[in-house]
Amino acid sequence: MPIELWWQDEMRLGQKNALVRQWARKGTRPRQPKDQRYQSLYLFGAICPARGTGAALALPWANTDAMDVHLREIARAVAPGAHGVVLIDRAGWHTTGKLKIPKNITLLFLPSRAPELNPVENIWQFLRQSYLSNRVFETHDDILDAACDAWNALIDQPWRIHVHRNARLGPQRSGPMTAGIICAQPTNTRRATAAASDGACGSARESFSR
Repeated sequence: MPIELWWQDEMRLGQKNALVRQWARKGTRPRQPKDQRYQSLYLFGAICPARGTGAALALPWANTDAMDVHLREIARAVAPGAHGVVLIDRAGWHTTGKLKIPKNITLLFLPSRAPELNPVENIWQFLRQSYLSNRVFETHDDILDAACDAWNALIDQPWRIHVHRNARLGPQRSGPMTAGIICAQPTNTRRATAAASDGACGSARESFSR
């Protein structure tokens, strides 16, 4: 049975957004918007560098229920007949025994306090710098749209995820990892509805317990 290596992580995105560098005329001091409000969501993302594919969901919270939903999404993205090994950090909602792990994937935990071993961290940085920072989101729906648009904007750039194929599980990695990701399909992450029965990213807060 073929084995696929996947990496998974989450990113929080909200109105209290980050600031990054921008182009400006020399000698000027450009203004940047800075929101002080607190609405937010979590973008759950996973990549398979060997195939140049990924699976993402925009979810209201980061907890066991949300992780269950994302594991099912990853399982659907694993190639037919293959078994996916998903490398993840040791967050509480990753290590709990309450997770319902699909039969075609296995979780493999990375060492504690070692984000440099997870290439998805580089991807979050790329998405923030390229699509998500220096912006003001008026509503929760605006945040959801931005998260889905940022992920989907990379669908046609498979080379950005293929660069992670040589990443090693230790300090002997061959060179720095360049950020990038694509979705397995355009439908992997899109505008969510409360009754998302076809794999859309979930946004219905009432569907999840804290």
